[in-house]
Amino acid sequence: MNLKEHLLAREAVKLQASATDWKEAVKIGTDLLEAAGTITPQYYKEIIMSVEELGPYFLLAPGMAMPHARPEGGVLETSFALVTLKEPVNFGDPDNDPIDILITLAAKDAATQNEEAIVQVVTLLDEEETVEKLRKAKTMEDLKKIFAELENE
Repeated sequence: MNLKEHLLAREAVKLQASATDWKEAVKIGTDLLEAAGTITPQYYKEIIMSVEELGPYFLLAPGMAMPHARPEGGVLETSFALVTLKEPVNFGDPDNDPIDILITLAAKDAATQNEEAIVQVVTLLDEEETVEKLRKAKTMEDLKKIFAELENE
């Protein structure tokens, strides 16, 4: 399971999307995964319930989030969705708000989530230059170019 290949193959990407709040931003990502057939509609509800109970536990760094819930919450297949927002939204975390890049993660099991998926997301978002390019990307061609540059480094 390769994050970049998965995003492109499944077309699980929405660039420069509009969302009125964090719940709508999360929904964009889960809708992409649902359309790809990798999660059930319940997964979105699980993410929302988890945030309401635990707070926004999946904020990675200023401007970046990795919405996810437990595998038994509706994951059919490990998958990712990338959403960038025209206008950032707040999750209620003063250290990381506002958020404009979301990589929704649906992992089939905890080992995959912790040992493979999260590592790939963090690696992708580790370089500020890459993050800025993702923020500016407007088309799938832009995204393919960013990923190709990363492969050549």
